[in-house]
Amino acid sequence: MFENINIRSSVAVYVQIENTVQFAVASGRLKAGDQLPSIREASEKLKVNPNTVAKSYRDLEVMGILYARRGAGVFINKGAEAKCKEGTRQQIIGRLHEVVSEAKAAGMTAQEIKAVCVASCAIDAEPYGEVPASLLTAAKSKKS
Repeated sequence: MFENINIRSSVAVYVQIENTVQFAVASGRLKAGDQLPSIREASEKLKVNPNTVAKSYRDLEVMGILYARRGAGVFINKGAEAKCKEGTRQQIIGRLHEVVSEAKAAGMTAQEIKAVCVASCAIDAEPYGEVPASLLTAAKSKKS
């Protein structure tokens, strides 16, 4: 479930866990009633403190995405798919807008930004991984 969590990423591990669950629900890979790994299982697999996983699960429970049954585990809540689809869509659009604005402020042209976006869409990559070398090549300014 959490194969793509990258402890070296600039994104906090608990945020990566939360996003991974939300992305999986939004895409239909996780459905209402599906069980998540226990806090202990997830923390051992990720080699992180159990409190990190517990924080993620608590946050997702507060958002209405998960529910916990004492002694039984943590499960995806009914109605979570619609929440996740809308929530992740808004979050991603906000981040894209921020990144494009940063790129423009740094002097990248619209053509350069589009080239990086097109190249990124063509790559089958998971979030939080290393940036593929082909994208770094696409990002090189033609003025250099």
